Amino acid sequence: MSPDVPQQPEGRLAGDSGGQSHPASQMRDLPRAECLRLLASSRFGRLTVNTGEGAPVIRPVNYVFDEPSQSVVFRTARGSKFHALLRAARAAFEIDDIDAGSRMGWSVIIVGVTEEVTNPIDVRRLESLELDPWAPGEKPHWVRIRAWTVSGRRIVLGAAE
Repeated sequence: MSPDVPQQPEGRLAGDSGGQSHPASQMRDLPRAECLRLLASSRFGRLTVNTGEGAPVIRPVNYVFDEPSQSVVFRTARGSKFHALLRAARAAFEIDDIDAGSRMGWSVIIVGVTEEVTNPIDVRRLESLELDPWAPGEKPHWVRIRAWTVSGRRIVLGAAE
């Protein structure tokens, strides 16, 4: 084995604390209102679309949360395969945050139907949200995922049960 690769003692898995004590943690479900607040406070997530052909497509996207429509919205390019997939697909969207040092974190997932936003009034309102796509190129199409199903979980420190 290479001397540059950290070795685990026999019988231990990578990430095993080797008997080191960590504070007890608990997994808690988040109420819908907290999930929506977290969606509104973040700007980056992972979009998952099942194409029906093999594995789901998962892509990172920057987004804004549109509170009036209870939707995650983002922009995409004209003619992209991704744009075509999203036009009529159900999708899942996930955001999270972790603190590896404290072993705490949270995750929020929404599931809903994706649709292109074409109503000029809605487009003007969305443009006022100042979403600046990170990916290069023109992104003239607005896509939204309505947060029909919303779930979230948080890992917190707590007393051992």
